[in-house]
Amino acid sequence: MTEEQHTSLSRQKIAMLIDGDNAQPALLTQMLVEAGRHGQVTVRRIYGDWTTSNMNSWKETLNYHAFQPIQQFRYTIGKNATDSAMIIDAMDILHTGVVDAFCLISSDSDYTRLATRIRETGIFVMGIGAKKTPKPFVNACDVFVYTENLILEKKAAEAESARAHKTRTKKQDQDKEEADPMPILSQAFEMAVQQDGWARLDVMGSALYQLDPGFDPRSYGHRQLSRMMYKLKDRFEMRSQETDSSTIFYVKKKE
Repeated sequence: MTEEQHTSLSRQKIAMLIDGDNAQPALLTQMLVEAGRHGQVTVRRIYGDWTTSNMNSWKETLNYHAFQPIQQFRYTIGKNATDSAMIIDAMDILHTGVVDAFCLISSDSDYTRLATRIRETGIFVMGIGAKKTPKPFVNACDVFVYTENLILEKKAAEAESARAHKTRTKKQDQDKEEADPMPILSQAFEMAVQQDGWARLDVMGSALYQLDPGFDPRSYGHRQLSRMMYKLKDRFEMRSQETDSSTIFYVKKKE
């Protein structure tokens, strides 16, 4: 992907619609990061019967990431109640023209026709689901990401964070125990990284605010994001490019 294509994608508005009966709340952050590589997730909805106990695990997660819960009662025992509500909402969103792309999260083949219908209008469709997802739904999407791969990424990120925590001095532990920026910086970098392994710092900054609208470099003792990244030179490389009107910064994560 070229820099121009990446910058264009970063401006795409995405509707993320989650079938709460067929998705994992523990992976919501990773799913947002994955969708964020293709644009900004502006519409965030989770569908399910919120009167049942199996939806309880979503409640804390959806509030943290500002998702709107959509109630759909089960009219038949054993039948997924969210399909029709999510499909109707998706078509309403499609016809309002407020988004440029969709991210459908489910392992249910019932969304195959929905994905196909959205693609017919020229709108980008991304799917996220388990490897058990039927091939017709997978093939109906422009891109499909398996949650098993997101689980591996989550474990790798947690291991990296644990290693970083161990290498800090006792004083740093005392000062930064509640303010370690590496997890969110790593997620934002993965959303912004280009094919050459570098990410524009301004695009990475936009990704940071997608992940956490309250993100502020001053919370970590820095007035600007660029200064913060310079201080993390043991974790990131930095370079700059001068233009007629400004300086463009790039960052690359060290192995």
